[in-house]
Amino acid sequence: MKHETIQDVETVGDYIARYLAEIGVTTMFGVISIHNMPILDAVARQGRIRFVPARGEAGAMNMADAFARVSGGLGVCITSTGTAAGNAAGAQAEALTAGSRVLHITSQVDLAFADRDRAAIHDVPRQPEMLRGVSKKVYRMWDSNGAVGTLTAAVSDTLSAPSGPVSLEIPVDVQRQIATRQATYFVPEAHVPRAPDAAIDALADALMKAKRPLLWLGGGAREASREATELMKRGVGIVTSTNGRGTVTEEASANLGAFNMGPEAVSLYESCDLMIVVGSRLRGNETRNNLMPLPRPLIQVDADASQGGRNYPVDMFVQGGAADTLARLLDRLPEKLSVDPDLGFDIARTRATAEGRMRDQLGHYSVLADSISEAVAAGGHAWVRDVTISNSTFGNRYVRLSRPEQGVHALGGGIGQGVAMGIGAALACRDGQKAVTLVGDGGTMLGLAEMITAVDERAPLIYVLMNDRVYGVIQNIQDAQYDSRRHYSAIAVPEFDTFCASIGMPHTLVDDVEAFGDVLDHLLTQDGPALIEVDMNAIGPFAEAFAGPPAGAAQTKEV
Repeated sequence: MKHETIQDVETVGDYIARYLAEIGVTTMFGVISIHNMPILDAVARQGRIRFVPARGEAGAMNMADAFARVSGGLGVCITSTGTAAGNAAGAQAEALTAGSRVLHITSQVDLAFADRDRAAIHDVPRQPEMLRGVSKKVYRMWDSNGAVGTLTAAVSDTLSAPSGPVSLEIPVDVQRQIATRQATYFVPEAHVPRAPDAAIDALADALMKAKRPLLWLGGGAREASREATELMKRGVGIVTSTNGRGTVTEEASANLGAFNMGPEAVSLYESCDLMIVVGSRLRGNETRNNLMPLPRPLIQVDADASQGGRNYPVDMFVQGGAADTLARLLDRLPEKLSVDPDLGFDIARTRATAEGRMRDQLGHYSVLADSISEAVAAGGHAWVRDVTISNSTFGNRYVRLSRPEQGVHALGGGIGQGVAMGIGAALACRDGQKAVTLVGDGGTMLGLAEMITAVDERAPLIYVLMNDRVYGVIQNIQDAQYDSRRHYSAIAVPEFDTFCASIGMPHTLVDDVEAFGDVLDHLLTQDGPALIEVDMNAIGPFAEAFAGPPAGAAQTKEV
């Protein structure tokens, strides 16, 4: 662990910019304001961190969130106080849902006026309460002396399990204060709860007795790729949540991936005699509102003790970090478990059957799904998705991922975040890789301005815009549940070719799915961002209409 020493004299704004650079922050996202200018002026003068000026605070937060997911490091978003911090709240709720490592630096009015409802410009008297609703924790920097402690605490909490966005308020007058006191600080490291040895022994005993064990991997297991892969090699079957995809490569035949709640998966579960759930909340939309039967015994491993047994009664709960717990478990197991040799084959058959059923549902669009899956696999690109019918059908499951950091999607179900998330993901991509970003016309309207940010930053990404000129899933629900009374679901959209021309983004219209693959492959070789608009009205509907998740009692039936 290295340490750094503060200079004799610098402003708090200078110190914050230097501190972030020295702990490895390379990129920040935000919107400049009079109330965060002391920090951003220091960032610009020091020239060590790339600042990406988003068109709105919500977009900046989505970018920082996606950047954190793809880079595996710290995402940083900076906003102004009051309304500006509020603009980021919805996007920060998504980061909280996903457990993303995002540090939200926001400002406050001068300390003398903060929390006093004195009507200072930009003041929101209950800003900390608002931030607490969308943050893992909220800090305020009260003066220059406490800068080192407050920053260290905020970064440490952001990184530590269970990770999540942390908000740090810094009043604008504190940002300008001169920090003259010397101090030594240590670069923050993540803290992860460590499971007791007795718990690891019990896990090993359960696995040694099982003949058809499954390991369900959630977003909290994304850093346990090596350990989970080794468990699979020793005979354990793999299934993942949507957020845990790629923790074990989906090219592995013994990985069911996120085909986790269809009738094929349920049949597989009925044949299994142990499931260990690691880093997953077993969310309702992936377990039929927690009514889907899971194998028994059911064991849960999670860094967050409050998640134990929350959605399913469990036979054993172990609090601990995923990588550490699974690594110590492996130390207690033989090189090959005594499991049913047909388990891996049964998982491969189950996935193939589920994929085949999905292709039937997609109709024409199976060609498009195949093209994206092949391109993402070949290039190791990030696969970013907004909430749209195409993601709910094939995006969340069908496009195969080999690494967890490839997958980014709006986990909380909020529409309109994909445009900005694509930018954050793209700027975190490795050299030669892009962020292939699936969006719909409805959601794109909410983030359209951030496409200008993508052009300004020459972000390496391809937008795949599925355009049916309506809120498609809403119309399908209206058809299925409201006697086809289609109120408020038809929307006007711009001419995207004209819009793209106005901002200098290459645009290609695809009205034949057979042409899509060649267009995508070509654009992936080009620099900067581009948009492929898929004319769904010209191509036609999916073979089977998607009308959202099952409702009410239907949750217990096949989906």
